[in-house]
Amino acid sequence: MAETQKTTATKAPAKKAAARKSAPRKTAARPAARKQSAMDVARAAARQLSELTGREPECVTGVQRTEDGWEVEIEVVESRRIPDSTDILATYRVQVDADGDLTGYHRARRYVRGKGGDGDGGGGR
Repeated sequence: MAETQKTTATKAPAKKAAARKSAPRKTAARPAARKQSAMDVARAAARQLSELTGREPECVTGVQRTEDGWEVEIEVVESRRIPDSTDILATYRVQVDADGDLTGYHRARRYVRGKGGDGDGGGGR
């Protein structure tokens, strides 16, 4: 039994050494990953908005490159109702820097799902 413990003790440092060897590869690959696709930026923005607001994104409705990075429009359910067609939705505009980090966001509009559209949310009957 003493031999088994001795073998286990020598294997553990070998794993740590292997982990240390692979770490520089990740650091070296980082600069190449700086230029992100619109899809990558949109996914990261949706994830970060969800973490900040506690609400799950429904979908990304727009992505646009800006001088400072990106602007992403994300649709979020603010209040679930029955039936679903009466859910309260909101569109958030999220600013993301060139590295993909959220730098700001605000709610651009709020509306009832069944009365959406490009206007103000269908304020009339």
